[in-house]
Amino acid sequence: MMNRLSSFFYSLFYAALVMSAACGANAAEKSSIEKMDRIIAVVDQSVITERELLDRIETVKAQMSKKGVELPPEDVLQKQILERLIVDNLQLQLAAQTGIKVDDAQLDKTIDRIAEQNHLTLPAFKKALEEDGTPFYKFREDIRNDIILNRLRERDVDNKINISEAEIDNYLTSQESQGDLDEFNISQILIRLPEESAPEDIQKARTRTEQVIKALSEGMSFEKASANFSDAPNALEGGGLGWRSGQQMPTEFVELIKTLDVGGVSRPIRSGSGIHIFKLNERRSGSSSLIVEQTHVRHILLKPTEVLSDKEAQQKIESIKDRIDHGTPFQDMARQYSDDGSASNGGDLGWINPGDTVPIFEKTMGELAIDEVSAPIRSQFGWHIIQVLERRKQDMSKESKRLKARQEIRARKAEEAYNDWIQELRDKAFVELRLEDKF
Repeated sequence: MMNRLSSFFYSLFYAALVMSAACGANAAEKSSIEKMDRIIAVVDQSVITERELLDRIETVKAQMSKKGVELPPEDVLQKQILERLIVDNLQLQLAAQTGIKVDDAQLDKTIDRIAEQNHLTLPAFKKALEEDGTPFYKFREDIRNDIILNRLRERDVDNKINISEAEIDNYLTSQESQGDLDEFNISQILIRLPEESAPEDIQKARTRTEQVIKALSEGMSFEKASANFSDAPNALEGGGLGWRSGQQMPTEFVELIKTLDVGGVSRPIRSGSGIHIFKLNERRSGSSSLIVEQTHVRHILLKPTEVLSDKEAQQKIESIKDRIDHGTPFQDMARQYSDDGSASNGGDLGWINPGDTVPIFEKTMGELAIDEVSAPIRSQFGWHIIQVLERRKQDMSKESKRLKARQEIRARKAEEAYNDWIQELRDKAFVELRLEDKF
C-alpha cells in the first residue's frame, strides 16, 4: 500500500514538474511572441510592430553597408526608419481606401522583369535573394508596396502637375540670359523648419545645424552626416539629389553651389522648407547640340482580328508585297489595305526620330536602302511592310531643349508638390508612438 501511495505521489510530482516546465515554456514562447508582435506605433487605422521596424533596420543596414555609407547611431537610425515606416503606412492606407492595388499577375511580370535586368532566371534570382538574406516572399511584398506607392504618387501628385508653353519659354529665356548652362550633381542635408515656426523650433534647428557643421569639420562623411541629421526623405541614402540644372533650383541655391569646388560643402542656407547644406559631387556643361539621323518612311500595316487570323494576315501582306514588287505603287496598296491611320496618306509616317518606333520596326527601317521595300515583318501591332523614302541629319537642339526644359520644370514642381503632400498627409494623421521613450 505504501509503495502504491509513493508511486502515486511520485506520479503527481512528475506531472507537476512537466506541467510547470510546459507552462514555463509556453510563457517563454508567449513572451517571445508578444515581443515580436509588440505594437510600437498606431497609425490611423493601422499599426506598426517592433518586428517590422527591426526587419526594416536590418535591410537598411545591409543596403548602407553595400554602398559603403557609414551607419548613424542606433537611436538615430531607428527614428529615421520609424518615421519612414509611418509615412509609407499612411500612403498604403490611402491607396487601399481609394482602390489602388496590384494583382499577382502584374506583380509576377514586374519581378520577372527585375530578374531579367539582373541577367538571371527567376529561380536563380530567388536563390540570390535568399543567399543575400532576403526571403523571396518579403521581397515580393516589398515590390508590391513600391508599385502601389508609385501609382499613388502618380495619381495624387505627378498627374496634377501642368506645365504651360509660357513656362517653358520663360525657363529658356532665363537660361539664355544667365549664359551658364552648367549642371550639378549635388547632395543635401535638410533640417526641416517651416516658415512659420515657433522660436523654440528655430533654436532647435540652429542647434542641429551647428552639430552638422561641427561633425563635418571633424571629418564625418557627408553621407553619414545626412543619415545622422537630415530630415530629407533620402537621408539614409546619403542625401543625393542627382543632376540638377540651374533652372531646377532657386537662384540663391545656384549662386551658392556655383562657388563650390567638386567635393566641396556649402554653408547653411535657408528656404521655405528649412535649412539646407549642399555638397557638390560633380559638374558638367549642359550646352551641346543634338544631331540625329531622321528617316522619312511609309508603311502598310495589317492587324490580325477575330475575322482575320495571324496566318491569314501574313499571307495577305505577302501577297501585297508581291504586287508592289511587280509594279503596283506602294501608296495605292497602303490606301487600299493598311489598317493604320496613315493609310489615307499612302502610308506616309513623315520623318521618324530614333526611338519613335518599336525596336523591330526601327531595326528593319535602319537596314533598308533608299526606296527599298522590306519583307513583311511582325511587331506587336501586326504585320508591316516598310519603305524608306529619304534620310537626313537634323539638328534637334531646339526641340531637345524644350523637352529638357519641360522635364526639369516637371521634376522641380513634382518634388515640391510631393514633399508638401507627404507633410500634409503626416500632419493630418493620428499617430501614437508607443515606444517613444526608447526611440
